[in-house]
Amino acid sequence: MLAELRIQNFAIIQDLTLAFSDGLVVLTGETGAGKSIILDALNAVLGGRVDVNDIRRDSDKAVIEAAFDLDAPTAAAVKTLLEPEGLWEENGSLSLSREIRAGGRSVARVNGRSVSLALQAELGALLADIHGQSEHLSLLKVRHHMDLLDRFAHHEDVLNAYTQLYRQWLAHRSELQELLNLQQYAKDRTDMLKYQIQEIEAARLKADEEADLRQERTLLANAETLNSLSRQALSALDEGAEALPVTDLLGEAQHALSELARIDPQMTGMSERAAQALNTVSEIAYELRGYLENIEFNPARLDQIEERLNTLNFLKRKYGGSTESIKTYLQKAKDELSKVENVEEQISEVEQKISRLKQELAVLAGKLSLERRSAAQKLEKSVEDQLQNLQMNNARFQVNFTVLPNPEGLELDSQRVAFDATGADKVEFLIETNPGEGLKPLVKIASGGETSRLMLALKHVLAEADQIPTLVFDEIDQGIGGRVGVVVGQMLWQLGRTHQVMCVTHLPQLAAYGDQHLRVSKQEAQGRTLTHVSVLDAGAREQELAGMIGSVSVGTLQSARDLLHAVDEFTGKIDSVS
Repeated sequence: MLAELRIQNFAIIQDLTLAFSDGLVVLTGETGAGKSIILDALNAVLGGRVDVNDIRRDSDKAVIEAAFDLDAPTAAAVKTLLEPEGLWEENGSLSLSREIRAGGRSVARVNGRSVSLALQAELGALLADIHGQSEHLSLLKVRHHMDLLDRFAHHEDVLNAYTQLYRQWLAHRSELQELLNLQQYAKDRTDMLKYQIQEIEAARLKADEEADLRQERTLLANAETLNSLSRQALSALDEGAEALPVTDLLGEAQHALSELARIDPQMTGMSERAAQALNTVSEIAYELRGYLENIEFNPARLDQIEERLNTLNFLKRKYGGSTESIKTYLQKAKDELSKVENVEEQISEVEQKISRLKQELAVLAGKLSLERRSAAQKLEKSVEDQLQNLQMNNARFQVNFTVLPNPEGLELDSQRVAFDATGADKVEFLIETNPGEGLKPLVKIASGGETSRLMLALKHVLAEADQIPTLVFDEIDQGIGGRVGVVVGQMLWQLGRTHQVMCVTHLPQLAAYGDQHLRVSKQEAQGRTLTHVSVLDAGAREQELAGMIGSVSVGTLQSARDLLHAVDEFTGKIDSVS
């Protein structure tokens, strides 16, 4: 529900903060005080149209902010809309703002972040219906009628079963289209896949082969350098011609140190280290001879390696950047080849599945249609009863059903009809407000008062089905008297048990049913008109209702008390016997 609304520099409102209760909230006050301006501001923050002329004179911008407390169903719907945009707050809080600038630019925000006006309007449609402002009349949008009727019919089990089958049908239809596309170029694709599979398999790829080949190529390409360096090292270590090699010199040194150690025992350690050094150098010389003998001079093998590396590089460029990528592509090609070679069989299987699903969908669509038509009769009767209470005695309400022929659709009642995620029915609410006019779509209703009363009748009947938490009625008392005002007040109060209901009214018989009563007045300060809003306590409320009945007097005050007493009896606050 709407918890708080703050309005700054909007029309004649300079700075106004309103906290709203749940239940029925009534706004009363003299004409021109700003009641409709408050609703205009609410409409703006919900994504409605605004104009630079809405900005208070001598201000450069107007700002409207709204905070909402979300119930579970509304929170789920809002989360679905906001979470993909990264705007959902896990604590469930929701704030909207709208800034109207003198230059003509309008800025919309959700939870403090700028959003498109389209997103804010879509979000606003989940939060409130403002009746009298066509932008938020959800019941005037035909696409909502089917959903409302389904929720009124309470056949979620059948609808969910149908929806699941419909999703399966969509998936299989998409699969069939892919197979048909595949069939169109199956021959060329088969030849291509076979060639690619043969090309990759002929290469006989091995794990880590490329790294090993590159290492071998390096050794073969540098065979002469390796031979030269090895001989140079070996000559210095053990095969010196012009000078004694290292091993001979170390041998002489070790022999001398050994002799020293026999005479002076403290030289034993040095003698042993010299012996170790001699052994190490001798082992190096031995291993170096083996390495030298294995150095390969093989130009033919080098050519083979270059050719193999070229093959691997070609396959990598064509099928992926690594050996693993090539192998992955190979498996995909084999899978696709299997699919292409069996495309006719697969098409037949999918077509059979689609046919079976359409038969099952037809059964459920027929059941949905029967249940909808049965619920529609009850809805029509209930709405017309409510319209009579609202002095629209000759009004007729009808739920209109149509189906569209389609040779590829579901077979219902010996004909093929189009279908979608909701079934085969197309539903629209129609109304006739005066005899002889004929039934027309709701959007064709011209009278604002008739629209508001029709919406009230529908909302009252569809209260359980309609999940929009806040309902705002403007001009709902247009053209009705005090007796009907009592009925309207009772209906709004009952609607307030499941929704937050806000109503601008001039009828005391209606205003008396408010759970929260706000009085809107205008004041003058420094030559400027300002809107002021007071939350009325019991005493102030009697004064306000008396003033709405006539001038405040002993008689009108007693009438106001009588009204409030009747309301308390109706709402159960006091025992009617007492």
